[in-house]
Amino acid sequence: MPATSQPTRAIKSARQGEQHPVDAEFVVYRLEEAGRALLSLPNKGPTTKLRTSRHDVVQSAIEAYGWDSVDARLRPSAPTSAQITRMDEALDWIPRIPLDRYVLRRIVGARSLISPVTDRHLFPWRRLATLLGADHKAIQRWHAQGIDIIVKTMLSA
Repeated sequence: MPATSQPTRAIKSARQGEQHPVDAEFVVYRLEEAGRALLSLPNKGPTTKLRTSRHDVVQSAIEAYGWDSVDARLRPSAPTSAQITRMDEALDWIPRIPLDRYVLRRIVGARSLISPVTDRHLFPWRRLATLLGADHKAIQRWHAQGIDIIVKTMLSA
């Protein structure tokens, strides 16, 4: 899907939580939103380390703000509970693609992963084509087929 500078009506209504008729554009938007939320989740859960360790003493004002580390990584903010709920709902759409079409499942799932920091797909079309040993145009067609299957099953339900 080519990126557009102006959000379409489907995307605007999805952002505002309005009801929108289910179409391919809406499903792709919700899956990509789910991929961003998934990758924004912290990679570690609660540990017992906080109970057993003492807090480090800040030695200078620069260390207090984390500016002492050149290797500091930019971390996305954690998703809200509403975003996590929408993520769970959207990721439940992928199993609507039949098991015998598992390649379509993989393509749709991989294309939904978007970096929350750079806002770029983790798996561009050509990288997916290399991984699956196919042409990137075929990968785009298969992705569209997978999205169409999801839309049809949502409309029939």
